[in-house]
Parts: sequence; C-alpha cells; structure tokens
Amino acid sequence: MFAILRNNRNPLLRIGALFSALWLAACEPIPLSGGNTGQRVDTSTPIPVALLVPGGSGSSDEETIARALRQSAQLAISDLKDVRIDLRVYNTGGNAGQAAQVAAKAVDEGAKIILGPVFAEAANAAGLAVAPRNVNVLAFSNNTAIAGGNVFVLGPTFPNTANRLARYASATGKKRILVVHEQTPAGEIGAAAIEGAVARAGGSVVSKASFPFSQQGVSSAVPQIAQRVKAGDVDALFMTADAAGALPLLAQMLPEQGAGPATAQYIGLTRWDVPPATLSLPGLQGGWFALPDPALNNQFQARYQAAYGEAPHPIAGLAYDGIAAIGALVKSGNPNALTKAGLTQGSGFAGVNGIFRLRPDGSNERGLAIATVRNGQAVVIDPAPRSFGGAGF
Repeated sequence: MFAILRNNRNPLLRIGALFSALWLAACEPIPLSGGNTGQRVDTSTPIPVALLVPGGSGSSDEETIARALRQSAQLAISDLKDVRIDLRVYNTGGNAGQAAQVAAKAVDEGAKIILGPVFAEAANAAGLAVAPRNVNVLAFSNNTAIAGGNVFVLGPTFPNTANRLARYASATGKKRILVVHEQTPAGEIGAAAIEGAVARAGGSVVSKASFPFSQQGVSSAVPQIAQRVKAGDVDALFMTADAAGALPLLAQMLPEQGAGPATAQYIGLTRWDVPPATLSLPGLQGGWFALPDPALNNQFQARYQAAYGEAPHPIAGLAYDGIAAIGALVKSGNPNALTKAGLTQGSGFAGVNGIFRLRPDGSNERGLAIATVRNGQAVVIDPAPRSFGGAGF
C-alpha cells in the first residue's frame, strides 16, 4: 500500500495514518441508474479531463502529492500519440467538501471524466457530486468501499495484493495460513481480504490472531501468536502490518519467541521495501511481499527524475496510469471510450507500474511481482505478468 500520511507524532500510530488517509471514509454507496454510464466523447477534439489534487490545504505533504500528481499527468500527456488531452487541474484542499465543489465545477466547465482525488472521503464526495451528471471518476484511493457506480479506484487494493500472494503461496505448498492483523478498521479489512484470497487459492486459514493498536498490544500478543505458529500446522504467517507501524516489532519479537521465518513462511500484505531500510530487518529475511513490476517502475522513476529534477511521490504513477488509460481508449476513436463499458475493457492497460484493468464493481486488478527479502534486498522470485492471460491471473 502507498503511505499517505498526515501529521503523526507517535511512530507506531503512523500505521493507522497509513491506512486511514486512504481507507477511512464515509462508505456511502454511489447509486448509478441504468442509463448513467459515463460521458460520450468526440475523439477528434481535445478531451477535457479534470485532475483533482490535494493542493491548497496548507500542508506541505499534500502540496508535494499535488505537485507530483500534476507533473506525472503532464508527463503521460507528453507521451500520448495522436491523442489530445485538455488537462484542467483543480485543488481539493485535501477535504471532501471542497472536492465535491470542484468536481461539480469541473463538469460545469466541460470535463468529460475526473482523475482523482486522493483521499477516500474526498473521492466518495466527488463521485456523489457528479453522479447525476453522468461523469465517471478515476480516484487515486485504494479503498474498495467507495468503489462502484461512477467511481473507480486506481490505487493498489488489499484484495488484489492478497490474491496474488495467496495464489503464489498455494502454488508453492504454503496452504495453511495464520492471519495476523491489527484491531483497526483497516486491519480488519486487510484480514478479510486475506481470508477470501486464501480460500479462492485453495488454501485454508487455520487461525487468526489480532492485537490492539499499540506497542503494548503487539508485545502482549506475540507470545500467543508464536505458540500458535509452533503448534506445527501453520505453513505461513500472513501479516497486514506495515513498516511504519507494527511490522518491525513483530519481525523482532516473533523470532525471539521461536516463531521466525524458518518456522513458518512470513508473507506481508504491505510493501516491505518502503522505506528500503525495512529490508534490513533480520526477522524479515526470506519473507515474501508483492510489488509493482520493478523494471517498469524504475523506468518511470528515472524519466520523472530527468523531467522534473526530483523523485516521484510513491503514488505519482497513478496519475500517469489514469492519463495513459484515457489516452489509449480515446485513441481507439470510440465515442463510448470513457463510459463504464470502455473503462472496464478486459484487456486492460499498460501503466508505469505494470498492467492494470478496471473492474465493473469499481475495483481494479494490477499485475504484481512476488519478491523475497534476501541479504537486505528485495529479490523478485515470481515476475509480474505482462498480460491478463499470464501468471497470477
């Protein structure tokens, strides 16, 4: 998952901020009537696209995100061939009310589709604001609770990541899974995603273990988790924790209790290479996690650095992907390119992080690689697929 963090002083509590910015939202479903499928467009003229970014909030972090998304979208536009995009940027201030207002304004000014916003509550509000106007929203959130109707999420989702890892685990004989998660809304959602993925992959969740969202909560839970691992019927320990929160503590304490990665395979639902220093944790050596196609991601980072003189924000590639998808659809000349049917074409799109496609329910599938941690480095052990007929799909 991508870290979208607001101000947080307690390092352990940052794990909640990691999820809350993207996950915690008013999960009101967005109804879509039968004829409300998205705008038809004249592909022979420039296509007005509204980009909603969290600028104007006064937060330096959110201004950085806004700049990265804008620059990434502009980079994608420069790569388009025979397609003209009229990009119009709107600041949401990082809040839902303003997101709804500027989304409506963008449609008033001719936008045929909306790219963004970032935070789940803002994306939900923007979607609701323009649903009666028959305009689709490609949000940068990864919260599938807000997906559906006229809202599609572009961010990497828990179910997609869990599916990829569970299929790989099952194929390599790791079918008896212990799920370890935080007692938070995001932790529960992540655990549910893992359970569903394990079942679909032909494995079984032999047990679940959770802990209160505090350092003491982790410390108190570790002995019981270790005891369950050492019972002998667990092939893998599938964790929802991330590097900014409980993961380092789990990686230290579980091996000390005799439940290290040599006892059961460690699997992570989150990116263990963000930040890279996480890969040096002794307890994570040999563990597995999923990540975007490294070769493609490295190419994007190098191009972005060359164009703008700075590294891209971790979610910058989502803006590129959104423009790339819109451009590919418009290039076909189909006036229904930006309708729900067009956006959810089965072959998907080529993005800077690999292949991806949008689903009719508003969620997405992304081609991910499986990496292991080896000598403090992320080493790909199962490459990301390059088409939706390939491995992992």
